[in-house]
Amino acid sequence: QVQVVQSGGGLVQPGGSLTLSCAASGTPLTFTAAAWYRQAPGKERELVARSTSDGDTGYADSVKGRFTVSTNNAQNTVYLQVDNLRPEDTAAYYCNMVIVYRCYWGQGTRVTVSS
Repeated sequence: QVQVVQSGGGLVQPGGSLTLSCAASGTPLTFTAAAWYRQAPGKERELVARSTSDGDTGYADSVKGRFTVSTNNAQNTVYLQVDNLRPEDTAAYYCNMVIVYRCYWGQGTRVTVSS
């Protein structure tokens, strides 16, 4: 059974950085696409970054130049490097990975940006 497990997140001061990771297990197959979403309290979930396994990436305008998505296909893992964090980046971050046309979600991880 495929599982997607997230790690990273936490409390960071404005201007700080974090690395979020998202790893799929329970399958010998490599993901074909992955995406990171976030949901702030009282707001809808929004797409912040995406990547294919061959490195085609895209970002929301609000995070361009600050967030970087990368992949380790051999480890079936996707990373989100978040730099120069702002209070408005505070949210629960979720990843999903597409493996053989099915989408699997991670459990979510909280990022809080506060001084």
